[in-house]
Order: sequence, then C-alpha cells, then structure tokens
Amino acid sequence: MPRRRTSSSASSTAPSAAPRNRTPQPVRVRRRSFGDFVKAFLAFVVLLVLVVGVPLALATQIGWPLPDGAPGLDWLQREITVKTFLNILTVVVWFAWAQFTACVLVEVKAALSGVGVPGRVPGSGPSQLLARQLVAALLLVGATAASLTPGLSQLGQSMEGNQKPSVAAAQQTPGIFAQQQEQAAGTASALAEQAGQAAARADGGSAAHGDTKYYRIQPPEGRHHDSLWEIADRHLGDGRRYKEIFELNKDRVQPDGSKLSEASLIRPGWIMEMPGDARGGELVEMPDEAPNVSEQVRQQISDYARTGDHAQGGGGSGAHGGGDNAQVSLPEQRPAPATPATPAPSAGQEHAATPAAADHSFGLPEALLTAPLLAAGLLGALGRRRRQALWQSALGSVGGRRGMEPPTPTGDAQDVQDALLVGADPEGVRLLDRALRGLAAALTAESRPLPVVYAAWMGGNGDLHLQLAQPAGKPPAPWQLGQDQTFWMLARADAERYEDADTAAPYPGLVSLGTMDDSRLLLNLESVPGIVSLGGTEADRTAVFASVAAELATNGWSDRMTITLVGFGEDLTPLAPNRIRHLDGFEDLFETMSAETRQRRGALGAAGHDSVLTGRTGPAQHTRWAPHLVLLATQPSDEDALRLAELAADAGRLGIGYLVGTEGTDLPGAAWEMRITGEGKLLAPLLGLELEAQTLPAAQRRAVVELFTDADPEHGPGGSDGPGGASGTANTPPFLVDISEQGRPAVYARLVGSYEIIGLDAPDDDRSALLHEALALLLLHREGVHPRVLSSALWPRGVTADVRDALLERLRAWLGTDPDGTPRLATDATGRLTLAKSVVSDLDVLRSLYYEATQGRGVGSRQVRGRLLTDALVLVRGPLLADRPEGRYRWLTHEIIDAQLPLLVADTGLALSEFHLEKDRAEKAIEALNAALRTAPADERLWHELLRATHATGDPDRLRALAADLVGRSGARGVPPRTEALLDELLPTWRDGVAAAG
Repeated sequence: MPRRRTSSSASSTAPSAAPRNRTPQPVRVRRRSFGDFVKAFLAFVVLLVLVVGVPLALATQIGWPLPDGAPGLDWLQREITVKTFLNILTVVVWFAWAQFTACVLVEVKAALSGVGVPGRVPGSGPSQLLARQLVAALLLVGATAASLTPGLSQLGQSMEGNQKPSVAAAQQTPGIFAQQQEQAAGTASALAEQAGQAAARADGGSAAHGDTKYYRIQPPEGRHHDSLWEIADRHLGDGRRYKEIFELNKDRVQPDGSKLSEASLIRPGWIMEMPGDARGGELVEMPDEAPNVSEQVRQQISDYARTGDHAQGGGGSGAHGGGDNAQVSLPEQRPAPATPATPAPSAGQEHAATPAAADHSFGLPEALLTAPLLAAGLLGALGRRRRQALWQSALGSVGGRRGMEPPTPTGDAQDVQDALLVGADPEGVRLLDRALRGLAAALTAESRPLPVVYAAWMGGNGDLHLQLAQPAGKPPAPWQLGQDQTFWMLARADAERYEDADTAAPYPGLVSLGTMDDSRLLLNLESVPGIVSLGGTEADRTAVFASVAAELATNGWSDRMTITLVGFGEDLTPLAPNRIRHLDGFEDLFETMSAETRQRRGALGAAGHDSVLTGRTGPAQHTRWAPHLVLLATQPSDEDALRLAELAADAGRLGIGYLVGTEGTDLPGAAWEMRITGEGKLLAPLLGLELEAQTLPAAQRRAVVELFTDADPEHGPGGSDGPGGASGTANTPPFLVDISEQGRPAVYARLVGSYEIIGLDAPDDDRSALLHEALALLLLHREGVHPRVLSSALWPRGVTADVRDALLERLRAWLGTDPDGTPRLATDATGRLTLAKSVVSDLDVLRSLYYEATQGRGVGSRQVRGRLLTDALVLVRGPLLADRPEGRYRWLTHEIIDAQLPLLVADTGLALSEFHLEKDRAEKAIEALNAALRTAPADERLWHELLRATHATGDPDRLRALAADLVGRSGARGVPPRTEALLDELLPTWRDGVAAAG
C-alpha cells in the first residue's frame, strides 16, 4: 500500500529504538567438521606464505630495490638493464604485498571485534576479497568467523557483484512505499550462526531445516509496511540483495495459501527463507528452537521449511493491489519472434554501432545526444515552427518578407541543433505512437477499457514493454504477455506493421526519465496515485524538470496536453505556446488546479466514467480527456504541501500528474520518491531504480529556446519586431555565387530535379551512393556540417568512427583541390566540414539569381531583373533530388528545404509574372506562373496571380475553365476564402459554372 503521508507522517516514521520483530530467537551452532579444520590449515599456510614468505623472499633474493642515495641528473642517461627492470618489478611486488597485508589486518580486526562488514581498503577489491576468504577459512573453527561477509559461500565472486547484482529477473522491484530503516546491530548468536552457514556451504552440502534462517513479515507500524528491500537492508547489509530473498521464496505456498510472485507484494504473516549470511538474530526466526514464538507460528515455519525444493516456475498472476500498489521494474529482454530476413545493410553498415557510442561527442551536448525521444520531439517541433514562419512570411501575414532562409544558428545554438540532428530517433517516436494508438484501437474494438499503465520500457532491441498497475487479461494481438501478468510487450517487428490509427492517444503522459541496462524508462505521470517527488540540488532538479517539460511539450505520442510550470521555466514557453503555461507561485497553482480538479470530477461523473482512461476508448473517446501535468520546481511550505497532497489524492484517475521538487525526503502525499545526483544518476531506491537520468541543463535549455525564438516570425530576426524585415539581412542567402562568366565553378551539382554532378569523375567503387549523398548534405549546408551530423545522416543506425573517417578521406580525394592547392573539402575552426566556393549547386545559383534580381543589380535595371528571373526559372527542373534512391536521404525529413524550394520557386515565378504584366505581356506571365506551379502546386499566391493574368487576356471562357480547374483541385475542402473572394471579383458567375458542372 502507498505511503500517503500527512502531517503526522513525520512522527509515524521516526526511528524507533525497538526492533520491528520483538521476539528474538536462539540460534543453534553446528559442530565443526574435519573439513573445516583442513580448510583452516590450508588458509593458514597460504596466509603465512603471502604475508611472511613474500617479504622474506624479496629481502633475501632481490634485496633493496631503491637507490641508496638521491639520484643525480646523469641517472636519467644511464642504460636500462635487466637489473633495472627487476628493481621496478620488485617495487611493484612490495606495494602489492603491503596492500594485501593491510587487507588482512582490516579483515582480522573486523572478525575479532565483531563489527560486521569491515571497511574497504581503497583500490583493493580482489586483494581484500582474497584476504576475507582466507581469514574466514582460518577462523571458521571459531565463533568470530561469522562476522566475515560475504564468506566462503561467495568464493570466486567479485565484491561489486554482491553490491550491485545484474538486473535480469522480471520481478526485481522491492516494495515501493516502504521506508528504509536503520540497520539493526548483529548479535553474537547471529555471528555464530553465520559461521555455521558458511561451513555448511563450504562442505557442499545442504543445510538442515534447523540451520536455515526464516523471517516472518511483520504487520504495518502506523502507515509503514514491511518490504523485501528493507529486510535485505537490515539483515544482509544491502537492500539490493532483496532478489536473493525473492528467489528463495518465489512461488512457495504461504500460510494463507497465496504465493509470492511479485517482489513488491508481500503480506504480514508471510514467511521468508533468508540467505545463509543473514544477520540480526533478534529478527530471524528458526523453525525449531523458538520458545518465544507461539506453537502456531512455529508450526507454520516448519511447514514452510518443507517447501524449500519448490519448482521455480514463471511469475504467476498473484494478487495485485491495483492503483495503490504502484511499482516499476525492469522488463525481461525476451527475444523477438522470428521474422523474415532483413535486407543486407549498405556498404559500411556492417560496422554499425549505436550513434551515441560511435565515438566521442566532439563537443556536442551529451545530454541531447543520449535523449533520442526528446531530441526527435524538439527537432520535429523546430521544423514545424520554421515551416510555419516561412509560410507566414510568404503570405505577408507577419511583418515583412524574411526570405527563404531561417537564421543560421551560431555558438551554443548551433551545437544544440547538431546534437538534435545526431541524437534524434524519429523512427522510435513513430513506432511508439503507432503502437500505443493501435493498442487503444484494438481494445476499443473488443469493448475493453484501457489498463492503467505506470511505465513503458523501450528496450535496446526496439521492443516495447508496458507495465500495468494490475493484471488486465490477455492483450490484443500482436501484443503478448511479458514476464508476468502485469507486463504487455510488443516486438519491434510487430510494431512496424502498425498503420496510423484514427484514435485518441491513450497514454499522453508518458515521459522519458532515463536509461537502465540499455532500456529507456518512460513514466506515466498522469497515472501515478499521488505525487512524484524529486530531490537533489536545485540546478540538478531543474535540469530534470526542463527535460520533462520539453519532451511533454513536443513529443509525438500525445494529442493535447497542458503543462503548468511553477517556479521555473518561463523561458520554455516558446517551445509550445499552446501547451506550456507558467505560474508565479503556489497560490496561483492551488487556485487553478482546485477549479480544474472539481471540473474534471464533475465531467467524469456526468459522463459515467470512473477515470479518464475509460473516456479515451469506446464511444466517448471524442472527449479526449487530455492530461494536465504540473511541474513544481520549488519545495512547497509544510502547509502548502498538505494542501497539495489533498489536491493530488484523486489525481491519478483525473488525468492530472504532479512532479514536485523537494530538498528533503518527506513530502506528504508522495507516492514515488526520486533523487537526482550531481553525477547524473536518477535514484529511486524503493522502486529499485538507478537510472542514467535524462536532463536538459541550463546552457542547453537556453540554446534550445534560442532556436525556437529565432524561428518565430514575430520575434526572430527580420520579423515584425525588427525594422529590416522587408529588405534586411535575413533575405540574404547564406552563400552567394558569382553568377558572372568569370565565376564558372570547378564542380557543379544539379539538385533541383534529378541529381547530376559536372566536373568530377564518377566514383568507381561501391561507395558511390554514399559519396553523392554526403556531397548533397554539404551543398545544402554551406555553413558547415558537423562530422557527427554527417555520420548520423548517412548511417541512421550508427557507424564506427573508422568507417566514417574512411569515407571522409574518399570524399576529399574525390573532390580534389583547386588550382592553388586548396582542398575543396576543409574543416573550419569549430571542426565542421565545409566546401570551397568552387563547389556550387544549382540551388546556390537559383538563390543568388533571385537575390540579385530583387535586391541586387536588378533593382536598378529592369532589363537585368527580367534576364536574371528568367535564368532562375530555367534552372527549375523538378523537386529536390527527384530521383533519390529508396531508403536513402532520410535526413531530408529533418530539413525544411522541401518547404523552402517551392517558396523560392513561387517567389521567382511571381516576380517574373509581375515583370511581364508591367508591359501587359499576359501570356508571358501565364507561362512563368505555370512553370512555377509545376514545382509549387500548393502555393495559393501562384493561383491568384494566374487568375489575374488570365483575366488580363480578356478571354472569359479561358478564365471560367481555369476557375473550374481550380475548384476541382480544391476537392472536399472547398475553395479557400481568399481565392473565393478573388473569383467573385474577377468572375462573378463562377458559382453558376460550378453548379452546372455538379
């Protein structure tokens, strides 16, 4: 059950001097066997050799290895002899001996004093482990040996292995809402029992029931419940060893007839068999000699002991406690079902590696390189913002014309943009969105409600695991049951078969928190039964909050959402002005959320739903029930915290989530407690989570906001806020070509239409396609391309640095050098790849011609303007890279060139049409407009000018035919309002022709 703490929680959770189990039990000590004395003798011999024999051998055989006096400068010039090497090796051996001897002394002191786990000698993991085993074996015949842990039972295992076991089992999460207690001190009887257990395991035999330890789950004290994590922490010294207890007791029948199937679901009265090195005798009960335990309990333990050889089957469908038993655990990585063989990778992809691990980040922000879903959301939102700015500029709706190019980012903004390009995983976002919507559609078809999902895990192999709050039956195909009834999984191959589904996003509150064992955790904030608290320093907390807010505002698996930021993030609003709102303080938040909570409760009651999830499937899904997520970065006062806890008590079913920053660990109403460390670890000990946190630090946050602000036509450069919008520098192309006869380039690439290269020999190896694609990317980014951006564009699934560098060398050799010896592919001061001015594309020429015609030489000369515009329009042979190969050039989806080129062509056609209409050459104007429409058929401005030019011919039949064609192209959407108004002006009877045709 959750810890929904109130004002009295502080007192109820205060440390208590009395142990939770107040029935200390005697412990039997087993007689020592002959094998124990043999092992002790052998351990003594080994210790004698290592501690005494090694220094004696060094002293007598080698002697003192260091020089007798201070060496002079001529010592550095002496010849290195065999004796020199022996002396160096002797010094190393002396240091190793000193380190091992220190370990032996530490272990002996700990064993004789009975302090339990001894201190660690720095840098002595293997040495101290060996010393521990030898001392334990030597003292095995005495009672004090039991204090040595991990003991002989773990001979051959690493110390780190005992402290941080691998996360592989399905049910590995301790009780979430348990509170860690202070570790109880071990008693002498417990130490003796540990020695007995160690000896029994060393003999290879199984311990009798009388030598096995058991623990009985205690009833809750106040609102605090026992958990396997706390039991392991108190009696094994490390809460992460709860899995050992779980494996010993998994699926064994308990006194009440139920079974343990989830590590986080244990009940008072259950019995747990403990590992042999458990300590704390006053808390560990034995099945036989337990005079202070009732006969009934003693019989229960004895009966339970006889089930020790139970079959270790799969996780059963044990009782789950519903919403209040929230728990998050890592899913098992199950192999995906067999699928048809995939096509062989292209040249170079046989060396593929993950993009983040391919090589060093080259100075790019690591926080965004390792956040693929966040980066994909930001990159997609930035592209949409830039396209919107282009269209607003083209239609003249905001300020003056900004031209074709958005501002080129520099400095931190440029690094962040490159990091977004490298780190983004748009395919992962698309699969996640389709999988979730497909699941919702399938459940709707079966008239089943959406299950409550606490978390989603995206595995390194692309599989998706949903962790449910409680079992919800068999999932609809192609989903499968995971490791137990609370996991639904979907293999990546099955997710790729999903099509777009016209249904509401079922879990829009999912947000990435970090990675654990190559799996990415997305927590469903709107389903948490209470508040999620986040501890740590203010800067670290804010970095997590900013990452959560940015991903929620731009992700691709949500429809509608409100994100309320309190105490931070006012600058984040430009990311999504329709989603993000900022409040100044808690009073504003409480007033707003109280009203919304009442409204949602009433709406759910009126609709007959018990939660927002039932409103997202079935006939009522049109209501959407969008989530509202509150991020409160500053810790509320005690009074405000209580008001917030009361407000959030029913938040889970209302679709409202609360993530609250706190400086302490005691926040009323906190269902899940997490903490961010200065090293970037997101810790939730009671959830069993230790994540590599996903963050958006302050510098990267400012750079991201700068990218979005610059893309905003109302606030960016050249927008309505600037005086130079109509003819300022924002209209200047990033690269101007010398369009005179003397400016003939050495290498000329045609990109507008089919891809052709003039001035270079065709590559004759199998990497020709990669070289052409790399050159196209560089031509579209004259400002320079980061090597990591180039690598991720050519190899979306990653590639090693040596393969990338080899391709760059081939590209340099292919492009060659200018007559003066300057390489045509260079690297600038920031490490980005740039092309020489002698390498140009037809797109560069098209931009330069339009610029010269409208802002350069053509401004003062009508004849020059007409010639330049005509030459520009002749260059247009079709869409960009019209014959691009299937599966390549996927990086173009991140670019806005597909939106820029039609606008540039339309601008050129409009300018040339105006040029001809000034001299009443309507036919020439129509010819220019039709040429532009072949590349920009959706540009409404071209159709308007075509209507005016056709009207200027004085042929009403031709105008009616054009109007009918335009109406037909409009389809079900109908004619746009401005086009309709123009038709009314030029051809008032156009509706009669439409009605007659209909």
